[in-house]
Amino acid sequence: MMMHMIFIFIFFSGVLNFCLKRKHLLLMLLSLEFIVLVLFFMIYFFLLKFTFECYFSMVFISLSVCESVLGLTLLVSLIRSHGSDYFYTFNILW
Repeated sequence: MMMHMIFIFIFFSGVLNFCLKRKHLLLMLLSLEFIVLVLFFMIYFFLLKFTFECYFSMVFISLSVCESVLGLTLLVSLIRSHGSDYFYTFNILW
């Protein structure tokens, strides 16, 4: 029971960090990866607790790697086109 509370606290601290660091895309991507990593550990320990197969955790971690690669490519293309990862440099009317 205590481990569940620790995981929930770590998850919500990642969500809070995601909400507070909304000006930089890189910091948002890092906090999203932190949240995904906590979710992976929660799923893994849940599957171990009930002695299920851990194949779903491998699918989850491979999809999270694909998500992080997509975020990094968006970050690189954003920095090449606008010069920084600040959200206030965007012009919506362009």
